Amino acid sequence: MDNTENRVHPLSIFLIFLRLGLTSFGGPVAHLGYFREEFVNRRKWLSDANYADLVALCQFLPGPASSQVGIALGVTRSGYSGALAAWVGFTLPSALMMTLTALGLAHFGDSIPLSVLQGLKIAAVAIVAHALWGMAQSLCRGKAKTLLMLLSALTVLLLPVTWGQVAVIGIAAIVGRFLFKTEPQLQQTHFHVPISQRSGVLWLVLFLALLLALPTLQFFFPQQWLAVVDAFYRAGALVFGGGHVVLPLLQSEVVATGWVSETTFLAGYGTAQAVPGPLFTFAAFLGASINGWAGALLCLVAMFLSSFLLVFGALPFWQTLRTNTTMQASLSAVNAAVVGLLLAAFYNPVWTSSITNAQSLALALAAFIALKYWKLSPWLLVLLCGFISWVITLL
Repeated sequence: MDNTENRVHPLSIFLIFLRLGLTSFGGPVAHLGYFREEFVNRRKWLSDANYADLVALCQFLPGPASSQVGIALGVTRSGYSGALAAWVGFTLPSALMMTLTALGLAHFGDSIPLSVLQGLKIAAVAIVAHALWGMAQSLCRGKAKTLLMLLSALTVLLLPVTWGQVAVIGIAAIVGRFLFKTEPQLQQTHFHVPISQRSGVLWLVLFLALLLALPTLQFFFPQQWLAVVDAFYRAGALVFGGGHVVLPLLQSEVVATGWVSETTFLAGYGTAQAVPGPLFTFAAFLGASINGWAGALLCLVAMFLSSFLLVFGALPFWQTLRTNTTMQASLSAVNAAVVGLLLAAFYNPVWTSSITNAQSLALALAAFIALKYWKLSPWLLVLLCGFISWVITLL
């Protein structure tokens, strides 16, 4: 891509991601479906293969994959300011909701009928299924890649360990190197990364330095704010698998230390399920519970800081590797494996927590048809599913 011709103003990026942050219910897998619809299908910012490459990169990295994909999209379109605009837009709505809940609206989530929340979850099923359908058609062509996709999904479902996703992607890369090495290079549109490899090294060094320095500083200077920054930075930097995986680590950090009561922690987690955007904004709820608005901002920044550093550090090298002929063979397999990982996440927890009876299945099928054949906008689908689910309970 030509950087000048395709550069997007940070304000425009902010507004695009703000709309996504207001309407993206359903967790990280659903978020990736929203992103694909917005940036691959609608805006044509990148191809399906490029998008899958970014998803694969962020699956390699610890932290919230969907937020990291958003950061990567922002930086490729408008540099560091674009990355910040994308993150603020996508994160702000849920962060504000979670902070306000912690500051006094403890019963905010209870005011929303359970049937509406169920409808939002069903909308997520349709959105994820639609994204998987499209990605599988373009990235899993042929028996070998289809089999690799299914094996990847089965592996993650049967071995749900923390490093399972990373191991699956690593094995897929090795398999692809030998199995698909004679395939022609994938047709991809080059996307500009305005970060040099030298800068990338500096960002990665800073990531590691903070990981080592924060607990050391906290040991010598035992202050609560420093301990809080250390705990949330570590949680964001060392956890693979998204928001649900980070919850036990956060619970051990904030409940065991007495910063937040167990009741408050669980109330915040329940609220996090009802708001759009990244689940990592649970950090804002915990921070606000600890020290009001200042605590919310401190914990939110500490939680996501490693995501910025890792994306800025990895993107310059990923760009070089992904255009290498040998790497292309591995990436073609990794892309199929990524679809498998999303398929596993689609089954559990998206499907298992949402499709509980014949009515929910019927609504999910209708929503899928509305997305695929009627081209209904995802945000409108979310509203309709919530409303229809509520109406059904009244009948």
